[in-house]
Amino acid sequence: MPHEPMTESHFRMFAVHSAIRDFFNPPKRWVAEAGVKAGDTVLDFGCGRGGFTVAAAKAVGPAGKVYALDIHPLAFESVQKKTRRKKLAYVETIQSDGATGLPDESVDVVLLYDVFHELDEPEAVLAELARVLKPRGILSFSDHHLKPEEAIAAVRAGGFFEFSKKPKYTFQFVRTG
Repeated sequence: MPHEPMTESHFRMFAVHSAIRDFFNPPKRWVAEAGVKAGDTVLDFGCGRGGFTVAAAKAVGPAGKVYALDIHPLAFESVQKKTRRKKLAYVETIQSDGATGLPDESVDVVLLYDVFHELDEPEAVLAELARVLKPRGILSFSDHHLKPEEAIAAVRAGGFFEFSKKPKYTFQFVRTG
């Protein structure tokens, strides 16, 4: 579960940084790489300002569903403004430090981008993500604070996920079992 929410000024600095990242590496590329498709259910865990949430919503379309989870209230404001403006009614926000409240095996793809290093209890979060993912569901992972071998080892540590591949932007894991 993540540390205390960052201050408003830190969140705003993060928003600027992620906007720059999104300009050079558009979220739609990451979402496509994760295999998100029309009709899927996606969980954007640690959604931040919502760049990946919006890209996932466009990919799943009205037949799908996107859950945007974050601990920070400003994340919700950002996601809600973006999704209202873009008329993406199939996006739902969840304010939480880890528990999703979603049913077992209800999610096709989890996006876990640049938040893992902030988790106080990463194994508990991975267990929760494995619980909500469908069998052979995809965990798309990226955290620039970890070396590639550290990222793979950290996600595999609890036995919930197996490494699948490393395309351009993310590491792909599948839920075991």
